[in-house]
Amino acid sequence: MDNKTMLEGILWDLKALSDLFLHGSIESGTAKVYQTFKDSLNEVLSLQNELYLFMSENGMYTVSNVTETKIDKVKNKYNEELKEE
Repeated sequence: MDNKTMLEGILWDLKALSDLFLHGSIESGTAKVYQTFKDSLNEVLSLQNELYLFMSENGMYTVSNVTETKIDKVKNKYNEELKEE
């Protein structure tokens, strides 16, 4: 397994973990449990950001800008599909 694939997997795991911690903090029953989930969420988000920056700086995670034209095209497509239903 190459480094990019491994790091993508870790990044996905961190995203999933942040979702769990978010829901844990929302549904916590006591202030102590809430604070524990909140602290854990902040730590995981920090790790996620650091990994994303590392991957981005090393060309492993690229983001492309989308033009307004492409956005409008997708919006129109879904609006048309909604009208058909």
